[in-house]
Amino acid sequence: MTGPRSRRWLRFIFGGAINTGFTYLVYLGMNLLISYQVAYLVAYATGVIFSYWFNARVVFRVPISWRGLFSYPIVYLVQYFFSALLLSGFVEIFDVREMFAPIFVAFLMIPLTYLMSKYVLTKEERRPNEAKA
Repeated sequence: MTGPRSRRWLRFIFGGAINTGFTYLVYLGMNLLISYQVAYLVAYATGVIFSYWFNARVVFRVPISWRGLFSYPIVYLVQYFFSALLLSGFVEIFDVREMFAPIFVAFLMIPLTYLMSKYVLTKEERRPNEAKA
C-alpha cells in the first residue's frame, strides 16, 4: 500500500481525523462563549473551510481557488443527504442503536466523500484549455 493512490487515501483519512478533532475543539471553545447551536454552526463552517484547504493542498495537490472554495460545500450537502438516509436505514430497518449508527454511517461515507472531494477539487484540472482571446 505505497502507491500514489494509497498515499492519497491515507492523507485523506489523516486529514479527516485532524478535521474532526479540530472542529470538535472549535465547538467546545465556542460553546463556552455562545449557544451550542451557534457554536456548532461556526465549528461546522470552520471544518468545511479546513477540509477544503487540506484536501486541495495536501490530498489532491491542486491550487486553492475561489471557485473551488464555493463549490466544495456541495460535497457536504450531498454527504449529509446520503448520511441521513443511511442513518435512518441503520436505525429503522436494521435496528442499530442510535448511539452507534453514526459510527457505521461515517465509516461507509468515507469512499463517497473521497470521490466527491476528488471530483470537485480536480474538476478545473480536467477542463480542456479554453481558447484565450
